[in-house]
Amino acid sequence: MDAIEKIKFDENGLIGAIAQDFSTGEVLMFAWMNAKSLALTIEKKQAVYYSRSRKKLWFKGEKSGHTQLIKEIYTDCDSDIILLKVEQTGGIACHTGRKSCFFNQLQNDSWTVATEVLKDPKDIYG
Repeated sequence: MDAIEKIKFDENGLIGAIAQDFSTGEVLMFAWMNAKSLALTIEKKQAVYYSRSRKKLWFKGEKSGHTQLIKEIYTDCDSDIILLKVEQTGGIACHTGRKSCFFNQLQNDSWTVATEVLKDPKDIYG
């Protein structure tokens, strides 16, 4: 696919990907992609990432059911980061049961949890 050839993957064959809620603009999560996961994301119109810890493709929502349906895909001016504008199924993007993975907020030189858990991870993953 010609579009993927223009992407600047890092020395490990990866590129960072930001998932953003299509309707609200809220940043939901950050993950890694390789050429295969990006190709599958484009083809299936559903987010597919690459798990560095498990060293395998990760179909977002494969266990939780909280898939990300792709609305738009962008790259930055250097073609070294991907922005996915998504519709987040179930309203939960984070494995902690929150809407967004970005829930720790710096307040007075310490990190504070700024958003609530929408669903207990035990109820999501068993």
